Amino acid sequence: MGVLVTVLVPLAIPAGGGPAGADRGLEGVLQRACERDPGLFRALVIPSDGYVLIPLLLLGVLWYARRGDLFAAGFLLVAPELAVAINTWALKPLWHRHLHHYLAYPSGHTVQFVAIATGFVLVAADGRTRIAVGVTAAVVLVPVAAGMVGLGYHHPTDIVGGAAAAVALVSAMYLGADRPRRR
Repeated sequence: MGVLVTVLVPLAIPAGGGPAGADRGLEGVLQRACERDPGLFRALVIPSDGYVLIPLLLLGVLWYARRGDLFAAGFLLVAPELAVAINTWALKPLWHRHLHHYLAYPSGHTVQFVAIATGFVLVAADGRTRIAVGVTAAVVLVPVAAGMVGLGYHHPTDIVGGAAAAVALVSAMYLGADRPRRR
């Protein structure tokens, strides 16, 4: 599903870049709200910043390593950042959607946030923990997305594509890495 969404979203993007039809209404509402309280919108995007995500990721790596689960520690160390690299060096240039002076689709902040969350979901020891991590990430992603759109960093479709790409990439890496381990 993630691959399908990542590939289909660009079909809705106008040839010149700009917002898709689905982007316009939400962008207008959020950007007007941001004009009234830009500080709030800057605060909303903080959970997607590297200075928050990387220490969280490293804490997870250390926690799993200390527990002796070297597969989980290694997977968390490599997979999310490899997803970011694939997004930056392959997916963004492939779709070439510009916003301001940068390539915006799929959203790199969203890929990093969702890739780390997906990594934690996949290495979790039990279903209850997987659900808790997944729900927490989804709940946090909503205001982060609102902040990115309100501040004009991304169109909503950039965020949808980034989330889908991250889930697809990290899940594929997990399947590829976990299969030999189970043998």
